[in-house]
Amino acid sequence: MKQLELSPSLKTAVLLAAIVIVLAGIKTASVVLVPFFLSVFIAIICNPILKSMMQVKIPKGIAIALIIVFVVLAGMSLAGLVGKAVNGFSAQLPLYQAQLSERFSGFSKFLADNNFPLNMDTLYEYFDPGVAMGMATTLLNSLSGVMANFFLILLTVIFMLAESDGMPKKLHFALDDPDMRLAQIDQFLNSVNQYIAIKTMVSIGTGLIISLSLWAIGLDYWVLWGVLAFLLNYIPNIGSIIAALPAVLLALIQLGPAWAGGVVGLYVMVNLVMGNVVEPRFLGKGLGLSTLVIFLSLIFWGWLLGTVGMLLSVPLTMILKIGLESNNSSRWLALLLGGDVEK
Repeated sequence: MKQLELSPSLKTAVLLAAIVIVLAGIKTASVVLVPFFLSVFIAIICNPILKSMMQVKIPKGIAIALIIVFVVLAGMSLAGLVGKAVNGFSAQLPLYQAQLSERFSGFSKFLADNNFPLNMDTLYEYFDPGVAMGMATTLLNSLSGVMANFFLILLTVIFMLAESDGMPKKLHFALDDPDMRLAQIDQFLNSVNQYIAIKTMVSIGTGLIISLSLWAIGLDYWVLWGVLAFLLNYIPNIGSIIAALPAVLLALIQLGPAWAGGVVGLYVMVNLVMGNVVEPRFLGKGLGLSTLVIFLSLIFWGWLLGTVGMLLSVPLTMILKIGLESNNSSRWLALLLGGDVEK
């Protein structure tokens, strides 16, 4: 029987149609997939801890139980603190917006007195301070909706950790490699584990430094801004700007322009050190993404999976890049996703 051969243009059309169908399916099933992605994310973070505990002869079942207890206690404590901060900040938001508008009016009068007239109505058309300040509460409130499935996420994490040792072997057999000769599979899994674990540690460090620094200068809701810095640190460059906006605006209202400038300097310094010194020290330069790809991935994953997709946009794109790098035929795509190529 003669096989039907497709022209290159028809093959491309079929491939694009298949991608559209797959993306439509993912978007339709996002209610199920988002908790699953969060479970995978948490399991990858906890897996190195599980391995370390097993190396000191702690039985696997007990190690998993201890990890889950820690995750639950830490999650409940953090949720309580953040929830209280979000409620307080939401209640004070109209007052903060009014105070910020008053400061903007004073700034406009200063410019007018120095022959630089600025129409405040025009300024508010293009920049609404309330949007920037309310963004933090909107983001965290949408995350709390996802965490309504916390029990399901926790169960999935338990089962993933229980089968973490056998997963690489299953992948080898699934890809018809019973002799374990495909090093790309092991390289891919190790790279993903390394990237997410180190990125999480750096993000925790960023959040702690921001929180403690803002607490030291007396800024309200410093826990909230630290959590926001931790979450948005998964989005390089863009995430630090989004995380800084509400804290800077609140510092402008509560502490004045000089302290607001100091908060800007704090965010810039922390992100420069973490992004250009600490992260490259542990991750190396080969795992970078171009700024354009980061921005486009933020839009794409946010559209596909909502708020969680935005927060996990860079880790998900990074996983895709690592997967493409592990195969010679797709390595050119990984180069396109990466940053500048050194000569």
